[in-house]
Amino acid sequence: MSLDNFKRTLPANRMVFDVRRDMALVQRFRSDLEGLMESYGLSAEERDAFRAQDLKRMLALGVHPYFLTQITRLFHGSANNHQGSAAIQAYRRQLVDSKD
Repeated sequence: MSLDNFKRTLPANRMVFDVRRDMALVQRFRSDLEGLMESYGLSAEERDAFRAQDLKRMLALGVHPYFLTQITRLFHGSANNHQGSAAIQAYRRQLVDSKD
């Protein structure tokens, strides 16, 4: 994972940046992800990665590495950042424990 590989102008980066700062957008992320992705102009590849909750694909597309943990929290909840939370487990499974 390198900070050099993310794409500043990627619509997914703007969406996650905004969502993590606005509780109304958090609710929309959870209730109408399709509409939210459309309103931010995400590409078909970005949308597929979000639908599949595929962190590796998001990273390959240029999502900022910092946002990956934010995204897992949006999908799985934060549980006060506890190491046993569903968000942390999803992150570990896909990015730490994976052999790909």
